[in-house]
Amino acid sequence: MMLGSAADFDVRQYLRLEMMPHFLCPGCGHGIALRALLWALSESGIDKDQLAVVSGIGCAGRLSAYIDANTFHTTHGRPLAFATGLALARPDLHVVVISGDGDCLAIGGNHLIHACRRNLKLTCLMLNNEIYGMTGGQVSPTTSDGMLTSTTPLGNGEPAFDACALAAAAGAGFVGREVTHHVPKLKELIRQGLAHPGFAFIEVLSDCTEIFGRKNELGSSPEMILRQKSEIRPSAYRDTVDTPFRSTTLHTGVLGVNQRPEYGSAYRSAAASAKVAAKKAVRS
Repeated sequence: MMLGSAADFDVRQYLRLEMMPHFLCPGCGHGIALRALLWALSESGIDKDQLAVVSGIGCAGRLSAYIDANTFHTTHGRPLAFATGLALARPDLHVVVISGDGDCLAIGGNHLIHACRRNLKLTCLMLNNEIYGMTGGQVSPTTSDGMLTSTTPLGNGEPAFDACALAAAAGAGFVGREVTHHVPKLKELIRQGLAHPGFAFIEVLSDCTEIFGRKNELGSSPEMILRQKSEIRPSAYRDTVDTPFRSTTLHTGVLGVNQRPEYGSAYRSAAASAKVAAKKAVRS
């Protein structure tokens, strides 16, 4: 039997069972995303002692606490900054970042851009539920056009970020997107991201049933999950400032692979060359 297959994968092997029950709301897509990540880690054969998971603030940020590995819960918007230092100092570790759409694209947007630009070996999962679910239901950078939040009672009038387009434009080595309804596909996408020799950015479209779903009358958790099967969540944009918002379908799967030199290897190589040159200079 293949290691990590659905038949022999036991999610409890990767969980801190003493932390249960978890704090997630019933039907929250983040729990599904966590299971897909742990399944991908198991299938990849990554030892828990060689795994480091860094997360920020928010519902997505709390997930690292449940993973039985080396975990680090950081300040709001900064998980990629902490993960950058960790990945450079410990290239032997598999570094995974779990971040929310607000954590990653709002206060943490600058760190995301430069993590993509550097192309350091780590995997970033951005769990996109279109809302600040933990702190009051405020509008986020990915809230769809017209949706109601606590800070947009008349409907969101701002265009939503296409996070994957941003990551690709900034130079990320691997870019992908998937929905929580397609768990095997999500697992496979994460597995490919973990194996990529550079910065991997994966957006997971995850439903928030209590804060976002109720306010927008999107139905129960099963109904919201089934909507993902037939309609990928729209992304609003404008052709010009004078045209109204319109929607386009977001694509899923692997959206781009950019085979560039990995930053950590290049940095260590340059440091080693500088050290050799310095020794020669001292001898001469």
